[in-house]
Amino acid sequence: MNKSAIIGYTSALLAAVLFGSVPTIAKPVISDINVLLVSSIAYLIAALTFTPIARKTKTVLAKKDYIVLVAISICGAAVAPYLYFLGLHQSSAADTSLLSNVEIMFTVLFGLLFFKERLRPVGFISVALVLSGVVIITTNLQFSGSLLHLNAGHFFILGSMALWALDNNLSRIIATRIDTARLVQLKSAIGGLILLATVFLLGIPFDIKASQIPQVILLSAVGFGGSLYFFLQSLKRIGTIRTIMIFSMASVFGLVFASVFLHEQISAYQAGAIAIMLTGIYMINRKESMKEKLET
Repeated sequence: MNKSAIIGYTSALLAAVLFGSVPTIAKPVISDINVLLVSSIAYLIAALTFTPIARKTKTVLAKKDYIVLVAISICGAAVAPYLYFLGLHQSSAADTSLLSNVEIMFTVLFGLLFFKERLRPVGFISVALVLSGVVIITTNLQFSGSLLHLNAGHFFILGSMALWALDNNLSRIIATRIDTARLVQLKSAIGGLILLATVFLLGIPFDIKASQIPQVILLSAVGFGGSLYFFLQSLKRIGTIRTIMIFSMASVFGLVFASVFLHEQISAYQAGAIAIMLTGIYMINRKESMKEKLET
């Protein structure tokens, strides 16, 4: 394995660990701070964190690239994080970590729709397995009640995963034409400013305690900025399929963090769901990796 590949695999693993920590870090914070305010601060701090690195690079983008940049900023750094925090506020950190796996399924489906990628029979089985895991998490296999009794937070999280999946596919367009640090900085700044403007328009008070500032900074710089940076670094070096396969381990790290730091109980339903979802993710990524090898 060459140096570039080693960096790629290591970056994907670091991205998984850092993103897996987000629900655990954010859960105590959003219980006292408005989720829209947390979202805006998180991405603005992420932008500031990567500004010193981004200033060292020169970026020349075409006009159509700026359109894509604005699109991924709105999807991935404005609406998606708001829905994510809104869902986390109404769900457990463990459930949030597990439902994050759906991002991978949406990424594949959007690839079919927008990039004309083909899904083989094993792909449909994989998607079915991931969806089965989602059903287990959102219902605990209790189907006697109405859909209205389901946790609304789960659906906010699923919505955020769909937007981040769209973000992943669009980011592929410009990820090779712009430095990673610069992309993280610009995307986070645009999304953060959109959210901040919304905070002002809605008259949401800036009510943050001094004791909460370290958690917000950690969430911003490490959970979002750091995970995005390493994810994009991995994407460039080992490709989408291998990156997503390793990044899917974020749900495992998320369960561990929620159990250790928030003392959340991991139920048999959650354990079964993660086994089913990871099996589906492994199947589709293994098939796509084999296809990549044959093509090269």
